[in-house]
Amino acid sequence: MKIGIVVFPGTWSDRDCKQALNNIPNTKSSYLWHKDSNVGDVEAIILPGGFSHGDYLRAGAIAQFSPIMKEVACFAKKGFPILGICNGFQILCESKLLPGTLIRNRDLKFKCCDTYLKSSTRSKFSSLIYNSQVLKIPISHGEGNYQAYPNTIKALFENDQVVFRYCSKEGYVDEDSNPNGSVDNIAGITNIEGNVLGMMPHPERSSSLDLGSEDGNLIFRSMVESFSQAV
Repeated sequence: MKIGIVVFPGTWSDRDCKQALNNIPNTKSSYLWHKDSNVGDVEAIILPGGFSHGDYLRAGAIAQFSPIMKEVACFAKKGFPILGICNGFQILCESKLLPGTLIRNRDLKFKCCDTYLKSSTRSKFSSLIYNSQVLKIPISHGEGNYQAYPNTIKALFENDQVVFRYCSKEGYVDEDSNPNGSVDNIAGITNIEGNVLGMMPHPERSSSLDLGSEDGNLIFRSMVESFSQAV
């Protein structure tokens, strides 16, 4: 699978994502500049973490107007996979490719720590993760508090769009394991079609045991293996 990694001014997880993808069989990655108006022949797109355009106005607010995002929107409509990580998740919400928004963390502090995630969906992005498996994946954000209207949250759960939720090491989804105040401990969601995933935790930072966990590889591998059969 050919994967394009979008780089905005202020992006800093692009190289981490590329390094993580080196561990995934049958993948070839390249960078896409935010001013590009063509994604070429890539079969998947990653919007990595960082502070695009310095997070001025609010996280992802300026990046949504970059030329590349028009192509990303078209890419999504065609059913190709898109993974937005941290700032990438924020950009996807600002671009209306995902519902809801990410606001300041509940305690108004920047959070950089390991978190535990639980997945219980049939998403193609979690196809290699067994039901209720607990993943260890770090976060690094100041605006990771996911919020949406109650009817939107209800629809997300009813449509199996909530892919990841923050939990304890033992797998309990509770308030103590919620690092930022996100409603219902939501850490990652997909669009209704299931081909666009946004998540605040950084799977590329848990792609090797040298980093303390390689659980993030399950997400990259799930994306590659599931969507390679579809594209």
